[in-house]
Amino acid sequence: MTASPKVVFDGLRMGESPRWHDGRLWVCDWVAGEVLMLQSADGAETVLTMDTFPFSIDWTPDGRMLVIGGDGRLLEMAADGSTSELASLSSITSHPWNEIEVDGRGNAFVNCIGYDMMSGEDPGRGFVAVVGADATVRREAEDLQFPNGMVVTPDNSTLIVAESHGGCLTAFDIGVDAGLSNRRTWADLGNAAPDGICLDVEGAVWFADVPNRSCTRVAAGGDVLQVVEVDRGCFSCALGGPDGSTLFIVAAEWAGTEAVGSAEPSGQVLSVEVEVPSP
Repeated sequence: MTASPKVVFDGLRMGESPRWHDGRLWVCDWVAGEVLMLQSADGAETVLTMDTFPFSIDWTPDGRMLVIGGDGRLLEMAADGSTSELASLSSITSHPWNEIEVDGRGNAFVNCIGYDMMSGEDPGRGFVAVVGADATVRREAEDLQFPNGMVVTPDNSTLIVAESHGGCLTAFDIGVDAGLSNRRTWADLGNAAPDGICLDVEGAVWFADVPNRSCTRVAAGGDVLQVVEVDRGCFSCALGGPDGSTLFIVAAEWAGTEAVGSAEPSGQVLSVEVEVPSP
């Protein structure tokens, strides 16, 4: 039976895009505009300050941290903390960009939900773009219902995308040119609203769920393998820790877009030990 999650860090405004990298947990606080590297329960180092909402991070195989801003700038951070623009995606759409996932060949997959949620626009259809290792930019997967978290399988053959408004995980084959094809439903999740996701060594996916206040582990096809219940909305998750078997969850109270930035900070990083580690 899964133990109850414990609080490992408190005081986030709106935590997102957790990543375990170089022996530490990294988290984006979208409202505070900070990329944080957690040191302990007592503190975190602000690694980068962002002036865009939202923004997400991942690393290339050669160790460069990439940051996608909602404004379409794909930045890379140098060892001294300075940033430079690697590519611009603003010509593809004026809508904010959301999540990033980098494969083992250096291709960055970036998604857009297809509308400006924060300004109250009606929901549209989203898509995934790819920024190649040579910094070329192109649209690939279209007609997604609020694309959110993404993972690439360890063999670089498959991209899995969480469709929050579609209640499903959708998979694509990744071609040698990073093109996405053979779209299929990886898991039908019913009334769930999958947000951020991560993959374990057995090929199962953990997905965070804001309205259902939980993180759930599912197999391909949708069979539920494990559920971690939380007292607030779960925005994303990542497997990490010394042996890869700690599930980190970023969670917060969610009172709608109108409360973002004005509500009292309720964001936390939670952790729970699980049996199946990261790949």
